[in-house]
Amino acid sequence: MKILINRKPVDGPWGGGNLLIRAMYEILPELGHQIVDAFCSDIDVIFMHDPRPGNTGISINEILSYKSMKKDTKIIHRVNECDARKGTSDIDLLLRQCSEYTDTTIFVSDWIKEYHTDKGWNCNNSSVIYNGVNTDHFKESEKINNGKINIVTHHWSDNVMKGFDVYDGLDRFVKENREFTFTYIGRHRDTFKNTKTIKPLFGESLGRELSRYDVYISGSRFDPGPNHILESISCNIPTFSHIDGGGACEFSGESHVYRSFDDLISILKLKKYTKNILKPQTWAECVEKYEKVFTGEA
Repeated sequence: MKILINRKPVDGPWGGGNLLIRAMYEILPELGHQIVDAFCSDIDVIFMHDPRPGNTGISINEILSYKSMKKDTKIIHRVNECDARKGTSDIDLLLRQCSEYTDTTIFVSDWIKEYHTDKGWNCNNSSVIYNGVNTDHFKESEKINNGKINIVTHHWSDNVMKGFDVYDGLDRFVKENREFTFTYIGRHRDTFKNTKTIKPLFGESLGRELSRYDVYISGSRFDPGPNHILESISCNIPTFSHIDGGGACEFSGESHVYRSFDDLISILKLKKYTKNILKPQTWAECVEKYEKVFTGEA
């Protein structure tokens, strides 16, 4: 099967969607498929990672133009975005308009599927596939063991909707509660005074650093399918999400959701944290599920 993907993988620390693209480029050829990133003859499936052009220059417009000439080509649209995520106002409409023309939608969580379905989704054929995790990199390992409870979070984006009100609150909390520390890995907004910050990491380096901590806090809001939660849980770190976390709450589980900052502090001060129930899948397992959608087996 010849599969066009309208994104090419990017090297270095990047978002979770790029990790999926990298995994597809590595695994789909092993399963007997050919990947292309430009239009050519006999494309069987167009995987629209995003309807905007991105680093291939291929948007929904070029995709529909190709399909008008080769009508048996399937358009598979992965949805990992919404206006609520970054406070935008044009994404929901764009995605909804795309759903009039796509053959199958793959949502990255049940939460984002319900979000768009409630607003009027036009493609009736859909699946939900969580992202995978490189379990060779993100796994349980030795802790810092400094006699304190070491809190961590990590993000590639420094968008305020990632939860910087929560992280600024933790920055103040650890100043007054010396039995706790807080470390932020990734891009931030330069507001921290008592927090250890680490530049963006990815892959094995990120997994090795992340797994050293005792508890993970996500303040992210309306996050469709956050990889930071999957990576933390894969490290076997008790992981807590904000009640408005969207897919973050789905991944961390109802017992690991805090309803306010005061609620979060109450949870932290208990100093006894249960592990999350979800067992993240590997990237190979994830891509195999996509392949089943591409081939019509799912």
